[in-house]
Amino acid sequence: MSDDQKRMFLAVVLSGLVLFGWQTYFAPKQKPIIEQNASEQINAKAAAKTQETTVKQEVVKPVTESVSSEVKSFTLTNNGHSVKINSDLSIQDFSNPGASFDFFATTGVEKPFKIEIGNEARFSSFNFTFNQVSPSHIQGSNVKLAMNVDFKMDDLGKVTYKVTSAKAYQFRVVFTSTEREEENRQIRQFSYYTQSLNHMKVGDSDDDDGKMRWLAIDFNFHLFAITFKEPVAARLKAFESGEFRSTLVNDVHNLEGSIVFSKKNYDLLAKLGDKLDLSIDFGFFGIISVPILRGLQFVHDYVPNYGIAIIILTILIRTIMFPLQYKSFKSMKKMQKIQPQLTKIKEKFKDDPQRMQKETMEAFKKAGANPLGGCLPLIAQMPIFFAFYQVLYNAEEFVGSPFFGWIADLSIKDPYYVLPVLMALAMALQTRLNPSPSADPTQKKIMMLMPIVFGFFMKDLPAGLNLYIFTSTIYGVGQQLLVYKLTD
Repeated sequence: MSDDQKRMFLAVVLSGLVLFGWQTYFAPKQKPIIEQNASEQINAKAAAKTQETTVKQEVVKPVTESVSSEVKSFTLTNNGHSVKINSDLSIQDFSNPGASFDFFATTGVEKPFKIEIGNEARFSSFNFTFNQVSPSHIQGSNVKLAMNVDFKMDDLGKVTYKVTSAKAYQFRVVFTSTEREEENRQIRQFSYYTQSLNHMKVGDSDDDDGKMRWLAIDFNFHLFAITFKEPVAARLKAFESGEFRSTLVNDVHNLEGSIVFSKKNYDLLAKLGDKLDLSIDFGFFGIISVPILRGLQFVHDYVPNYGIAIIILTILIRTIMFPLQYKSFKSMKKMQKIQPQLTKIKEKFKDDPQRMQKETMEAFKKAGANPLGGCLPLIAQMPIFFAFYQVLYNAEEFVGSPFFGWIADLSIKDPYYVLPVLMALAMALQTRLNPSPSADPTQKKIMMLMPIVFGFFMKDLPAGLNLYIFTSTIYGVGQQLLVYKLTD
């Protein structure tokens, strides 16, 4: 095998390892916790770190003053949605009839959000006197601050807020959550959008700054977010205790935007506006991911089973790509035919690498075989592969969507690992069909080991993703066998 061929071989192997191994071996691990005791854990960790984080990690010291009167709760309702807002500008509950999980399961704590106000170089929670204007509308005021607030819920469950005051104040938005990782590798994180989507894992100590469009707790296909009508310059700080502070840089007279709790449905988030649909991380090939998502939705309209929709769309894409694959398969067949000749050349010129390479290239040329012919179509298909991967890993449409039999939810792993095993077997069959330009037994063993490695990486990933790769692989094997038969 020439140096160029070796480099190509390593590139393909490493690409596969990066794609399937990132979630398992490269992403920072989250420690599992017991969700029922989330509030106690937050309080214990926060108490242990209060002095250190206050002195060392921030110039402006956060202080929570005792509110001037009893904190009261007010509930907004509209079209089945409801939110409980406290008079100290905190939120303790949010109900969305379309959500798959409740508010606590998403946020991890009973009181995950509050707005603090900067006054005399300190940030504090202030109590407001509220008036329930209607079931979906409350207004409040604080005489001391000369400040008014207004909350209103629309029929989509979006709560618009508006804070106005005669004096300019500095504001701070505070989220609190707990560490959590699901079996499907979904981790609880703080997300925020500036010029692009960014994340901080809950429980990490991190900081950032920029003009914020929205901030959120993002977990398991659900989003609890606050948006700003206009992007605001802010400094972000995340603490190991699970607190996430966004401190606005400038003093302002007005602060307005919206607060939402929603399943991360692409179309719904687009309706809610403020670029919340970009919280769905389709990755670098997002421009391809959206059409793939639309394709799955279209098929699902006629065949109400997302598992079948995955199979149909996968077959359709593989069929469209077949002309490109046809050339690849023909090149592979020619490579198979000259394998004995390549073995003889390697044995004959094993002590003369330059002569070996020359004779090998002449053999390729004479047979009309291209050693890279099988790789180039694969590289051309990689954007579609990555885009399909991101859709199946991030789209909420698969939450709670069954396939058949033991697959009750395509968004979580196959409980009996049947699909990962079938996928690994299909990949092993495909590997046997693909010729190797080298007779090196070590390289052959590595190639045969790769399906097992991929199967191990994929065993805990969503069943829908395993179904896609299995379908794509087994259909590709059928195409390959057909081309081999036609070119014999």
